[in-house]
Amino acid sequence: MNTALRANAELTGQIVVVTGAAQGLGLGIAKELAARGARVVIADLQQEKAAAAADSLAETGLSVVATQVDISDSDSVDRCFARLVDAHGRIDVLVNNAGVGQHVAPIVALADQEWQRVINVTLTGTFYCCRAAGRIMEQQAAGAIVNIASINGQNPAALVAAYNVAKAGVISLTRTLALELAAYGVRVNAVCPGPVYTDFNKTVMAERCLSLGLTEQQMIERVRSAIPLGRWGEAADIAAVVAFLCGPQSSWMTGEVLRVSGGLEGVSAAPPKRS
Repeated sequence: MNTALRANAELTGQIVVVTGAAQGLGLGIAKELAARGARVVIADLQQEKAAAAADSLAETGLSVVATQVDISDSDSVDRCFARLVDAHGRIDVLVNNAGVGQHVAPIVALADQEWQRVINVTLTGTFYCCRAAGRIMEQQAAGAIVNIASINGQNPAALVAAYNVAKAGVISLTRTLALELAAYGVRVNAVCPGPVYTDFNKTVMAERCLSLGLTEQQMIERVRSAIPLGRWGEAADIAAVVAFLCGPQSSWMTGEVLRVSGGLEGVSAAPPKRS
């Protein structure tokens, strides 16, 4: 066995698609699943970045390739999944990680375009991918889908309503699809990450710093001190739980929503009046 693989390579030979995996949390998930023996496809809008990420992981002996997809485009998603089935014969696992954050704004000042941008990618895009994979997995009578939601979907934070609603929708979509695909032996679960300081999170954090008059380091420490386990999360923390939900140890789990947040349930503080 290649030294790059985990000793418990329980995903050996599985065809796994991870969306939005050219960087950050998605890349960490792709790396972990490949290290457990999976043949991973990084599916991302950023074609060059995805290819570079796949090449970098492949150089370590892992089985990783890249493909381009725009998850906000139904036709793009359907074409992507058709290509993957043509190339690999099946899809065993889908991890829906792709999404976008929201620019910080109160609901009364939230523009139509920003609402639609977040919903179209983070919720509707996840629906498109679930639908495409679900059709394939029904025919296979086997498969697993793991949707990356957020603690915001369980306990909404102020000033990011579109993101909160999108992630709450992903949780509901997960539970609904789990019921509909159960008869086919397909499992559907979700993971709700807490704070992980990826590039995705840094953008929103910078805007929150401005709104609260805090420096980046002050904001980082404020979040850290609110986490019961006393530290920010790492991509590896989330990836390990995703891998569990993809593998045989969770074979009697479906429709579950697992919070991975160091004990943090959410940030519910009300903002002050705007000047």
